[in-house]
Amino acid sequence: MSLVSVLGSGTSQGSTGIVTMLIMYAVIIGIFWVLAIRPQKKQKKEHDALVATMEVGDSVLTSSGFFGVIIDIMDEVVIVEFGNNKNCRIPMKKDNIVEVDKQGNE
Repeated sequence: MSLVSVLGSGTSQGSTGIVTMLIMYAVIIGIFWVLAIRPQKKQKKEHDALVATMEVGDSVLTSSGFFGVIIDIMDEVVIVEFGNNKNCRIPMKKDNIVEVDKQGNE
């Protein structure tokens, strides 16, 4: 009789431990999502909106810290002119644009 009661109580404690462990994993995953994944998605959405509003003639800041003016816009690439030298036109990916100053702000 004592063996049955010990096994019965051990099984209920074991299932309670598993449920507690699953709840802790869910909490950890939830915290990770709130602190890491959600802000990244929000930042990506803001950058996509910024890239969608770019127009020819806008001043831009690249991820490498160079200021330039957009000369041409294609699907994934923009051609940016740096400085006053007309020979310094560099094609770059849209993902490398960090800031856009509209031509009306100048």
